[in-house]
Amino acid sequence: MEYCSYYQATIARRESWFFVAVLHSYDHMSFDRTLDIQNSVFEFFVPQATEHYFLEAIKQLEERGLVFDFKKLPNRLAQEGKDLWSA
Repeated sequence: MEYCSYYQATIARRESWFFVAVLHSYDHMSFDRTLDIQNSVFEFFVPQATEHYFLEAIKQLEERGLVFDFKKLPNRLAQEGKDLWSA
């Protein structure tokens, strides 16, 4: 089974509504959720087919000061879910 690419970033708290609206305007580009509400840390699951578009969008949002500490990490669900699909 192939897993999505996994990213995390800190999002400017006051602009998080705008950030989410921008990402959601692109159908099926990524799945995002807040990982740490207090620190405004989001996680993103990105299909390989849309990763290029996702990275372009994040780059533009970084340039506008909405995204900080953006990084690609091992997919935490792939690590935690090794037994998830076994019978």
